[in-house]
Amino acid sequence: MNTNNLSNTQKITISAMMMALYIVVMYITQSFAFGAVQIRIATALYALSYLFPFLVLPFGLANCLSNLLFGGLGIADILGGFVVGIITAGVSAYLGKKNIKYYFVAIPVIIFPSLVVAIWLSKLLGIPYTALAPSLVLGQIVPGIFGAVLVRVLGTVLLGKKEHIK
Repeated sequence: MNTNNLSNTQKITISAMMMALYIVVMYITQSFAFGAVQIRIATALYALSYLFPFLVLPFGLANCLSNLLFGGLGIADILGGFVVGIITAGVSAYLGKKNIKYYFVAIPVIIFPSLVVAIWLSKLLGIPYTALAPSLVLGQIVPGIFGAVLVRVLGTVLLGKKEHIK
């Protein structure tokens, strides 16, 4: 399957399914996905933009919606989540476009949700940025690795992309 050959209907369908999956994963993991120490397993899905660049906007929207539904930290978290989703998925898509090895997709999944979210979360929670950011980075290591594994598996099994997935 070549992602360039997908119809608009297929892209919209895949986008809707990924948004729903993101929100379901956030719902299931919300007990440890919010707050000063968080492991947001759903952010591993951003890595799929490496293979499917049309998912950049849907992942930003999915983050926005999940923060609206489950976050409870107001407009800064809702809009900030949208921006972080776009940035993280966008960098992941860029890495895929440039045929950079799949495992590098872990870096944006770890770095952007951690360091950018800590900007407003530190103010909302009253925790210094320098204390909060390292905590969020540690929490994003598992999603970063899991995202790279998703790209590896889907890239080789579903798409047959072997040149930069090896």
